[in-house]
Amino acid sequence: MVDLGLIGQSVIMGLVEGATEFLPVSSTGHLILAGQLLNFWTVDKREMFEVAVQIGAIVAVIYQYWGKLWGALTGALRGDINGQRLILSLIVATIPAMILGLMFGGWIKAHFFNAVTVGTAFIVGGLIILWAEKRQHVIKEQYVEQIGLKKALSIGLIQCLALIPGTSRSGATIIGSLLLGVSRTAAAEFSFFLGIPVLMGAGLLDMYKHRHVMAGDDYLVLGVGMIVAFISALLVIRALIRYVSTHDFTVFAWYRIAFGLLILLTAWQGWVHW
Repeated sequence: MVDLGLIGQSVIMGLVEGATEFLPVSSTGHLILAGQLLNFWTVDKREMFEVAVQIGAIVAVIYQYWGKLWGALTGALRGDINGQRLILSLIVATIPAMILGLMFGGWIKAHFFNAVTVGTAFIVGGLIILWAEKRQHVIKEQYVEQIGLKKALSIGLIQCLALIPGTSRSGATIIGSLLLGVSRTAAAEFSFFLGIPVLMGAGLLDMYKHRHVMAGDDYLVLGVGMIVAFISALLVIRALIRYVSTHDFTVFAWYRIAFGLLILLTAWQGWVHW
């Protein structure tokens, strides 16, 4: 029989994932904290869910940008230089995180998936965003198709910081791109596209690794979370593209700092058992 309470928690977790995956606030950090607060599922299933539910969010990117992605792929096959550059740049930028994730992902999950690490990473990331936004940005690439291989590799290396929960993959790649001279819209889009192989690969791999603990209604719980993540992520993607055209990321920096301090304070005082 389906556990409606568990389904309800899956809906909440899906909302958290979709609302935070593409904002510079760390979806993994929010999922870890939300899962612990809700006492969601068993530990092994919750850890799998926190990674696998990202598939729902990344499908929202594919849906939103299907025309551009398909155009780049088919254009690359026809010899179009812009399509080839975009596809190759995404491949190059994906490699560092894939390698480090496979090598150290299990160790990182065992040692850093906790409230203190997440809270600290929130604060440090917020301070970095404030520092980055005070710098003058000289735009060298206005459009995502203009990002070359060397810059893509640099963004890929920056993305590796997000292996630490609370850092934010989108935050690291967007802010890193801005510092490298990419426009805000192009930085956001490249971050979205870069999440496709990284998050899809990580989600499918984690589901495969945990296949022995999943059975029956467990797949319904996960499926509900993915669907909710897809819908909420799609809304956030559309809102964020409108937002970055006229705003910077300072508000997210202050949110990160305030939330990080709250996490550390409640953990230190024992008010919340994260």
